Amino acid sequence: MRIIPAIDIIEGKCVRLSKGDYNTKKIYNENPLEVAKSFQDHGIEYLHLVDLDGAKSSHIVNYRILEQIASKTSLKVDFGGGLKSDKDLKVAFESGANQITGGSIAVKDPELFQSWLQKYGNDKIILGADAKDRKIAVSGWLENSEEQIIPFIQEFEKSGVRYVICTDISKDGMLEGPSFALYEEILSETDNISLIASGGISKFDELPSLEEIGCEGVIIGKAIYENRISLKQLENYILNN
Repeated sequence: MRIIPAIDIIEGKCVRLSKGDYNTKKIYNENPLEVAKSFQDHGIEYLHLVDLDGAKSSHIVNYRILEQIASKTSLKVDFGGGLKSDKDLKVAFESGANQITGGSIAVKDPELFQSWLQKYGNDKIILGADAKDRKIAVSGWLENSEEQIIPFIQEFEKSGVRYVICTDISKDGMLEGPSFALYEEILSETDNISLIASGGISKFDELPSLEEIGCEGVIIGKAIYENRISLKQLENYILNN
């Protein structure tokens, strides 16, 4: 199972929110590159970089941070937040993204999202399935849709989606543990999805459990920043897997 730390960006700074609420913003570091380098120093190969300004304004904003991290580390970056047009995608990939995550766009303009899948391939385009009460949330989680999470993922699986990041918004940033039951259900109801768990990771012991149920990756945010999980623990986990 891949270990994927998260860096969320607001105004160029590394922050975390609780349940996606921008009013709960807590700044952990003014220099995201410094954070990214510390991950790399502990054997981590992947990074989930979220442009929260972009998510709110519906177009890419913090691409220079992406460019900096991609050019000054060897981390494979998946980038999301506000990617709404072909131009946004072009900027993200040209700035060094290895993959991009599309969430709101898959709800609001599924045809455009599917065109990205066809153009770039399913190893480059990740479906962001962020849910509140099992319904997909969009626009930086500021709006709820009527899309039910399992049928939503199944529909895109038919279109060729392989990677899915699923965040249970009620768990995100709360350090109360991830949605094991939801992930198990998604994996039992799909055939070829590489599921990346996100939201609620609170302690190291949860990682083997997520691996056991079949998650392909796990995104860890606040648990690292609040020292609930140490980078040394993650380094050892990577070395032993």
